[in-house]
Amino acid sequence: MRAASFCGRLLAGLAAGLSLTVVPPGLQAQPARVIERVKPAIVAIATYQRTRVPQVRFLGTGFAVGSGNLIATNAHVIDTPLGAGPDPEVLVVVVPTADAGKAQIRATARVATDSEHDIALVRIEGSPLPPLVLRDSGNVAEGDQLLFTGFPIGSVLGLFPATHRAMVAAMTPIVIPTASAQQLDPKVVRRLQGGGFKVFQLDATAFPGNSGSPLYDAATGEVVGILNMVFVKGTKESALAQPSGISYAIPSRHLIELLTRVGK
Repeated sequence: MRAASFCGRLLAGLAAGLSLTVVPPGLQAQPARVIERVKPAIVAIATYQRTRVPQVRFLGTGFAVGSGNLIATNAHVIDTPLGAGPDPEVLVVVVPTADAGKAQIRATARVATDSEHDIALVRIEGSPLPPLVLRDSGNVAEGDQLLFTGFPIGSVLGLFPATHRAMVAAMTPIVIPTASAQQLDPKVVRRLQGGGFKVFQLDATAFPGNSGSPLYDAATGEVVGILNMVFVKGTKESALAQPSGISYAIPSRHLIELLTRVGK
């Protein structure tokens, strides 16, 4: 009797205009499809030297933006001094393919650098890559579930784009006050003078090689940040010899501003 009464009330409620919404499987978020769209934009930042063994030295991750010939990455990734001499070392972008032995090596040139926010743009030669869409990071909230794709420990694991989940744990300032003046180094002083800025603290583990990876919405593929390790770790994790489970990302608004400055 009670079951019959409940069913009667439910039917009456539906008749009165209530409805139960069921999202068709085809309309639900499909991270696998988003990752499939993102991966063709992911590249490795490296240096190339003809007589060196190996010829390619991996530095970090980058991703196509703008027209598709521009690659975004961290400024510290491309800051490595290049060797000179009769066989000069040059900065290149490596575009992975299904056959690891046939990866494309593209010549590249620096376009713009924002050292304060540790982001940079380089331009590649040849046909453009499918660029990722940038979204203003101002609408990112704590608890958002995101993804990042890059080359963790790429020099060891190979240039196969790997994707990891990340939850936004906090919006945290990059400058952390030190206990005493003796602990201030010139880099920290410059950031204090500049007022610092907020970054995304992520519940995720990133590895060397993930620097420059896009942090993006799992449902749309829109980029909201750039993974960063070295730049932030210098002020936030210097006391941790082996940090685990905490990573950081630079909000995408700074990359959008840099693209605007270069007219892209």
